[in-house]
Amino acid sequence: MSRSRDLAKNTLILSFGTFLPKFAALVTIPVITSHLTKAEYGTYDLITTLVALLLPVVTFQIHSAAFRFLIECRDDPREKKIVISNIYAFLLPVTIITLFILYLILPNIEKDTRLLIVVYFFVDILIMVSQQIVRGLSQNKLFSASSVIQALCNMLLVVVTVGVIDWGLNGVLLSLIVASTVGLLVLVIKGRIIHQINFTYFSPSKIKQMLAYSWPMIPNTLSGWVLAASDRFVLTGFLGLESVAVYAAANKIPQLFTSVQGTFIFAWQENASLALSDNDVEKYYSDMFDKIFCILTGIMMVLIGATPILFCLLIRGDYSAAYPQMPILFMGMFFSALASFLGGIYIAHKRTKNVGITTMLAAACNLLVDFALIKSVGITAASVSTLVSYMLLAIYRMQDVKKFQPIVYNYNKMILCVGVLAAMCVLCWNNHFATNIGNLILGCTFALFLNRKLAKDVMASIKHRFMNKEF
Repeated sequence: MSRSRDLAKNTLILSFGTFLPKFAALVTIPVITSHLTKAEYGTYDLITTLVALLLPVVTFQIHSAAFRFLIECRDDPREKKIVISNIYAFLLPVTIITLFILYLILPNIEKDTRLLIVVYFFVDILIMVSQQIVRGLSQNKLFSASSVIQALCNMLLVVVTVGVIDWGLNGVLLSLIVASTVGLLVLVIKGRIIHQINFTYFSPSKIKQMLAYSWPMIPNTLSGWVLAASDRFVLTGFLGLESVAVYAAANKIPQLFTSVQGTFIFAWQENASLALSDNDVEKYYSDMFDKIFCILTGIMMVLIGATPILFCLLIRGDYSAAYPQMPILFMGMFFSALASFLGGIYIAHKRTKNVGITTMLAAACNLLVDFALIKSVGITAASVSTLVSYMLLAIYRMQDVKKFQPIVYNYNKMILCVGVLAAMCVLCWNNHFATNIGNLILGCTFALFLNRKLAKDVMASIKHRFMNKEF
């Protein structure tokens, strides 16, 4: 199977484990926003943000080492056991101690809520590492199946605990815990992970080797957290929790795009690492950047055009102030996607320090813009800081990658596409019925034109399969 087909296959498989769960989470938004107060919703958003911050730091990003190291020893049963056993030997005691401390220091939160938060953190750490293990072992179907099961469980439980029983924030947390536990059991049992663990393989040198790869990713994670979450804390400090709720609602639809590109990035990291030793790696990386740029641009255009419809369907309650933020956030997510693609090349070369440095620069920019604008433009400062920081991150990485990996960019196409995206965002921001219809038509038309070769190839493949199928 060719590299492109491998990538397409893995992307399709992983899409079920990344995009569909995100879509299922969107279904719960009307339930959550209509039953939680703005303060509760703001607290919930801060909790999930805190999870995204603490998990990689507590684990020293060892889950990223699990994925990268297992890629190289898929055909070596003994080495696989050594890697997996040492990951858990390091992870379990560190996690338990850290979460015990977290329970004691969480301020101004009731005891039952604190306990639910800590349990949620613990289960999420285990499932995060287990997911990367099965990915490293090329069990992408299992990864996706567990994620879909987890998402469906969470969706059903939120409807019951929040929509029916009305347990509020605790109901949301309980739903997350139960759903994550179910997903974890699927991974451990079906992936036979428990059979790979043997603590007689405990090796401080192996742990040290994996941490040498993973710990430089901590600054990247912290900086990524600053990029994704500092806006919320700045808004909390200056404008209060209700502004966080509005900003969180504004992010929900743009994050659909993040979910789609995140699916590809998962698959791309594996492909980029496996292709590194090939003779035509420069051409492959360049072609892939051009193809993915077109695909992501097309998806973004359709999503922007459909935003007025999606906003009416998915956002409930008094969140009209969220809509004007969305066009700005769309552009920010687009540049984030480009930066993530280039991050896959860093990972392939095991240049984790470069990943951290570039993200730290973007995070510093994000905070500077936040503090510079928050008093004058309010919530919009968070959206603008997101756009500026991700745009600079993408531009910087485009040039930095070329220092160790030759790659060719089609700048003329990129400038044209970014210009069209910016124009569509302006039309979306105006939010008039006629321009909304025109924007949707423009987005669909331009997306199809930009990806016409891909669409033609897909249709030809479908036709070929249909014509050669035996009835």
